[in-house]
Amino acid sequence: MSAPEFSRPAEFSRPERIDTFGAGDRSVSIAANPAECVALAVRFGLVAIDRLQGEFKVRIEAAGIVARGHVSAAVVQACSVTDDPLPMKVEEDVALRFVADNAVDEEEIELSEDALDTMFYAGSAIDLGEAAAETMALALDPFPRGPRAAAALRAAGVISEDEVKPLGALAGLKGLLEKGRD
Repeated sequence: MSAPEFSRPAEFSRPERIDTFGAGDRSVSIAANPAECVALAVRFGLVAIDRLQGEFKVRIEAAGIVARGHVSAAVVQACSVTDDPLPMKVEEDVALRFVADNAVDEEEIELSEDALDTMFYAGSAIDLGEAAAETMALALDPFPRGPRAAAALRAAGVISEDEVKPLGALAGLKGLLEKGRD
């Protein structure tokens, strides 16, 4: 049998061959090794990933392959203001539906309120490592701020959201209008 086909090499690939799934749930545990953590940190622009692991129950259903479980990680992000290192923990429940690339056009997928996140796969395997990596990345704060961020912003002349007065921009306009009446 040939190796699973993926669109690009994943830094943390844990392919699970579909033809090995039986009836019912299959338990799968995965963990990134140190080299994979380094590669993922580079990909996602993180200072470091100390740990990334996932626990999944996978089963075949009529609408695709469903994986439910939990992803946990320990990462270090850079403060978006000061670049200070910020250790973060990720604890994220996950519910995914894997659908074959050729099974349906993306436009044809109907989502309901309880819809699972959809991931597409090509070939004969799903990649739970890539699923865990993407879940971790999406769970992170895109603009993390450390304890020194507020002081650095004040020093740069940036006011906080609490200091913004509602309709402050309109107050200046009101003053101009009143001057024009005089």
